Formats: sequence, C-alpha cells, structure tokens
Amino acid sequence: MLTDAHCHPFDLVHAFPQAEQERRKLRILAAASACTQKEFLHNETLAHNAAADSVAPLLPCFGLHPQLPAVRAAEGNPFPETEINESLEFMHSLAQAGRLSAIGECGFDLYNAAFKETEAIQDRLFSAQAEISLRYDLPLVIHVRRAIHKTFNLTDLLLKCKSVIFHSWSGTFEEAQSLMRRGVNAYFSFGNVIALNHKQAMRTCTLLPIERLLTETDAPFQPHRGMDFSQWADLPLIIETAAELRCEAGNKIDAKNLEARIEKNFRTAFGL
Repeated sequence: MLTDAHCHPFDLVHAFPQAEQERRKLRILAAASACTQKEFLHNETLAHNAAADSVAPLLPCFGLHPQLPAVRAAEGNPFPETEINESLEFMHSLAQAGRLSAIGECGFDLYNAAFKETEAIQDRLFSAQAEISLRYDLPLVIHVRRAIHKTFNLTDLLLKCKSVIFHSWSGTFEEAQSLMRRGVNAYFSFGNVIALNHKQAMRTCTLLPIERLLTETDAPFQPHRGMDFSQWADLPLIIETAAELRCEAGNKIDAKNLEARIEKNFRTAFGL
C-alpha cells in the first residue's frame, strides 16, 4: 500500500476537488496535517467517512506550524495570545479524547528574516506541543528548515518521544545519522524533491537505513516540475525514484518491495 506521511487534504481539495476520490482509488494510507480547527474537522470528517466505507485510512493530525507567527505578523496581526491558547487547548482536548494520530506539523523555520524574527515564539510553541506529544504518547511530526541545530539542542526531549517524523527532511545524511545514533526514534520523509535533482535529499534518501524511510507528497505544496500542485498520484514516482537511487548505490530493491517496506515503517512510526 502506498503511504503519505505528510499531506494537507483541506488545502489540496481547493486545488483538486476530486482529491479524496483519487486517494481512495489509489488506496493511499495518509497522515493528514492541519493547523486550524476548521482544517482538522475537515480532515477528521474524511477520516470518519473512509473508516465507514472501509477504504484506505486517513490519520488526522494537528499542530501549530512554525511559519504561523510570521504569517500573522505579515497580515498586520501578531499571533494573538488568545489564538495560541485556544489552539493549544483544542490540541489538548483532541489528544485527551483519542482523536489525534500525531502532533504536528510543528517545529522551526528560520528560512528568512521574517521567520527568524519569530524564533522565540516558535520555541515556545514547539515546547508546548512537544509536552502534549509526551503526555499522550503521540508521534511528533516536525517541520525544520535552516534550523537543524535546534533539533540537536532538544535531543533529550526527542529521546522521550514515541516517534519523531521529520517531514520533508532538509538536513544531511550525517545529521540524520547523528540523531539516530543519539537514540532518537526518528523517521525521515521525502517527496518530490528527490525527483527534482535535490542532491542532499537524494543522498540522504539513498543512504538511510531502509527502516527509517518514509514517503510524502506534502500535497498540495510540493509540486513536481511543471505542475501547479502536488497530489497523491505523485507517490508512485516518488517510490520509483527512491528505489532507483538505492539501487544505484548498491542497495538493490524494486519499487514494489520498497513500497511494502515503507508501509511497514509508516505503521510503526504512527503506532498502527
């Protein structure tokens, strides 16, 4: 079964109204990210409908994205304290009720000056969300961009997590290896970037222990070259590319067997 460790169904449906029908047709087991109550409730409805129809499951996740503070500031409204508290309370209530498959995406983004200005609030949001992850023994889905050093500063915390899923891993193979050597139960997810000649991502995807590898679309936000958005139909190419990369490095595996191995990784990482 194809698996998508990170996608945004609420946003994807606006670009591609038939998205859920496509997911069901392709039998894709997916983890659905949301950062607002509206997004989460949309994804949860899709998940309930999928369960009722006995089709490929959709796992509802919720987290406060590290870019949110900068987005709010750009809108002329710094991330209000009330919104932060309400979102964290909503997350807590979901976790307590057993409605969450994972906390995230959360993390750190220092890609540009605007994001760097919100680093302090990113730190605060991450700490609060990690606490909920630990309290309810939920996987933690991490977005990290130009901020790998911050994950190493938090190794002691990450060691306690049920699992840590690095969405669209942007670090080096050596950095991934270091996290694993420190004992973090880490999984590293890759999408269309490995088919877009992103050398660092390609190398990491090639060299990682196979049991730590995940695939994703980040749909609709990580399109293939020439496309307006990414979608679930991208996953077969992502799997084929990953298999080819590993074969070229001497780790021979065909796409079908890699798909099965990654499904096993997905189920382990998300505690299914």
